Amino acid sequence: MMHQRKSKKILIYIFLLILVGSVNNISLNNLKFSDISDINIIGLDIKDKSILLKKIKDFNLGNIFLINRNNLIKEIELNSLVEKYFIFKRYPSSIEINIKKTKFLAKINENGKIFYLGSNGKLTKNDFSNNQLPFIFGNPDVIEFFNIKKIIDQSKISYEEIKNLYFFSSKRWDFELKDNTIIKLPNENTKLALKLALEFLHNNEFKDNRIIDARIKNQIILND
Repeated sequence: MMHQRKSKKILIYIFLLILVGSVNNISLNNLKFSDISDINIIGLDIKDKSILLKKIKDFNLGNIFLINRNNLIKEIELNSLVEKYFIFKRYPSSIEINIKKTKFLAKINENGKIFYLGSNGKLTKNDFSNNQLPFIFGNPDVIEFFNIKKIIDQSKISYEEIKNLYFFSSKRWDFELKDNTIIKLPNENTKLALKLALEFLHNNEFKDNRIIDARIKNQIILND
């Protein structure tokens, strides 16, 4: 008798679980969430925001609970103006994309077209007007530019003083300053060579020299 009572209780519990589960499934199937209806982009100007917004809306992002993040992230990261970004969900059907815009550091010629090189390492088409940025001549890899910029930033010269940068196949750089002074650097011990060159540059006795050649180790050659 005791065994039969336990068996009946177990059957009742199983029946209740099936019943409750069925009710929950019906409720979930009938429950519908609205697709994302509002996308707010912060950090870009009106034109660039409109371009990115159009590309994002071309994807079916779905509702906020099942958002297609892969497509969204891919499109944001493809944008050359984006340095960093953060995505926030605003329930029930909105998302906010907060963008830190890249800083343009130089201009460069790529296949006959002028591009801006950003602090994110990406090139952006020349749709802007900034004649204060230095122009890069030659074909350096992005990492080579950032290496020389780091050396400049750690020196006693301001990057804003540079008008042009010249990169050579031997992996060395020349600078042309805005006062038309040219500094020639070696491909090794560049940091030390620049330090020596700047000592002469800031020496009033040599202020009329327009070419400072620091390519030979521990030597400076001056030319008028």
